[in-house]
Amino acid sequence: MKDQNLKYPIGKFVKPLVISKEELEKWIEIIGTFPEALRNEIEPMADNLLDTPYREGGWTARQVIHHCADSHINAFIRFKLALTEDNPVIKPYNEALWAELIDSKFLPVKFSLSILKGLHHRWYVVLKNMDDEMLKRKYIHPEHGTKFTLEEAIGMYARHCNHHLAHIKLVNQNS
Repeated sequence: MKDQNLKYPIGKFVKPLVISKEELEKWIEIIGTFPEALRNEIEPMADNLLDTPYREGGWTARQVIHHCADSHINAFIRFKLALTEDNPVIKPYNEALWAELIDSKFLPVKFSLSILKGLHHRWYVVLKNMDDEMLKRKYIHPEHGTKFTLEEAIGMYARHCNHHLAHIKLVNQNS
């Protein structure tokens, strides 16, 4: 059970039966402030800590940060597709294999922090300006065979931000 607490330090996403405006606003703010929260957490870290896994068998802090850039680039594209096409089928990717590529394992995190800062600003502007009809638009994830509404996806990605921020905090706490 301890390993599950390290793997999912804030638990898994549970979609509320009804997504309130307040909950949605909270999620949007998490997405909007994530790059700064991440930067604040890693700035004081020694570079060697970036190569420390948050749990045995888990990714290093460096891989987590690069993964966030990869994942959120894909998320932004999924949102744009859903906003401009009817029920698009999104392209999944193998995040575990992406995390093993040379850029994820060895590049300085400043490159992904830069991506996240610009990307999240653009994403935040889109999210803040979505109306109720836009929030109900959907995309299809072929691996899950599910249509996700954009309002649900906002919650999933807000949780994703907090989930990986918690992983970075674990590295700091255990150093």
